[in-house]
Order: sequence, then C-alpha cells, then structure tokens
Amino acid sequence: MKEKLLNWLNLFLVADVFFVLLSFVWFAIAVVGRSTGVNLGLDLWHQLWQPVFNPAIGILMAGALLSGLTSWISKRLNKAH
Repeated sequence: MKEKLLNWLNLFLVADVFFVLLSFVWFAIAVVGRSTGVNLGLDLWHQLWQPVFNPAIGILMAGALLSGLTSWISKRLNKAH
C-alpha cells in the first residue's frame, strides 16, 4: 500500500514538473513576443499566475520534500531492522 502511494505521488510530481516547465516555456515565449510586439498570451499568463502556476510550484516543492522525507524515514527504519 505504501509503495503504491509513493508511486502515485512520484507520478503526480513528474507530471507537475512538466507542467511547471511548460508554463515557464510559455512565459519565456510570451515575453519575447511582447518585446517584438506580438501578443502570445503574456496577459493571460499573468492572470493564471496566482491561481494556477503559483500553487503548482508550491505543490512541486512540497511533494519533493515529502518524497525525500519518506525515503529518508524508510531507509532509517530499514537500517534499524
């Protein structure tokens, strides 16, 4: 059960990493577009920052810490036996 939960957590974190990376790519392209006068969605990106991208980054950081902590605890418990 614990392994299944950790596998789902890791799968979710991998998907979140790709979502955050794609969000950054969109931001970078939109900034370049803004500087050249082409609208590539920078205003929409700014509107989505607080409700979508900011929590995705927070979930990624919390999930990485949780994953590392559970791995560390698991190693400590297996070492004790």
